[in-house]
Amino acid sequence: MISFKNDYSAGAHPKLLQRLIETNMEPLPGYGMDHYCENAIRKIQEACGCPKAQIYFLEGGTQTNAVVISAMLKSCEGVIAAETGHVNTHEAGAIEYTGHKVLTLPEHQGKLDAGELKTYMEKFYGDENHEHEVFPGMVYLSWPTEYGTLYSREELQSIAAVCREYEMPLYLDGARLGYGLMSEAADMTLPDIAGICDVFYIGGTKVGALCGEAVVFPRGNAPKYFLTIVKQHGAMLAKGRLLGVQFDALFTDNLYFNISRNAIEAAHRLKQILHEKNLPFYLESPTNQQFVILEDEMYHRIQERAALSFWEKYDESHTVVRFATSWSTTEEELEELNEILEALKDG
Repeated sequence: MISFKNDYSAGAHPKLLQRLIETNMEPLPGYGMDHYCENAIRKIQEACGCPKAQIYFLEGGTQTNAVVISAMLKSCEGVIAAETGHVNTHEAGAIEYTGHKVLTLPEHQGKLDAGELKTYMEKFYGDENHEHEVFPGMVYLSWPTEYGTLYSREELQSIAAVCREYEMPLYLDGARLGYGLMSEAADMTLPDIAGICDVFYIGGTKVGALCGEAVVFPRGNAPKYFLTIVKQHGAMLAKGRLLGVQFDALFTDNLYFNISRNAIEAAHRLKQILHEKNLPFYLESPTNQQFVILEDEMYHRIQERAALSFWEKYDESHTVVRFATSWSTTEEELEELNEILEALKDG
């Protein structure tokens, strides 16, 4: 069965697997202290244009979000996120489990609005009882968002300006960062993001790696004892080499960006197919996730031959579903999907 269910259905890019095989029997220090991790850090620093950046390799996205937010917030602080933000919806309360509340604001196609953020902060500090409330201590956003949409440079800078005014760090979840950077709609580069955000991570799990994310503190501004906090939260691999080898390979010869481009090119073809079948879009994103509205019967019939994601119920007889392309999506898979949809249309 072909799968458009998510962007991490496949294992890892063959070049990463080859490097893991080639280095498999090499005895190396643990916990990310090996030379492959060092090489990967240097290459990521160069790619970000941040020679003083501190970079840490963690297991996965949920662990990364929980560790970064927990490490950067005081016990009385919470993190601001869009209602649809991953930390608020699909992480099983991981942030609250670490003792911090997620403070939600309205979303606009998955994005926060700088003006609404500013109003929220003014209202909070204008309340004479605010010392009895959870303090907003950080802003979390995703790029691309959970709906595959992108903040422009201007939007990101406007949010960052509010964060600076209120002395809050801006944290960018980059689980699909490569797909955002390769989108034609993006007006930011990796150095742009590093220059605007206080901390972000480069997603590997969804962009070619077996597992792993690279957390970047671009100005060497990691919280004190961050490595110890990572281990305290169970997010550190003893065999840190597994992450170092993979990120070293991803940031050699632009592999990370080249394979991300495949997802965007595949998404263009996917959108063409969906339009040709006159399927109504719930949201048409500029990245690798596309959301359409299907009649429930058609949704279930497609699932018999192709995997896709339930997103939400649209009404009693329709469902919003997500089709996701990835670094591993092939032309053959897209053509098979086209044939499946064509057969259902004719049938």
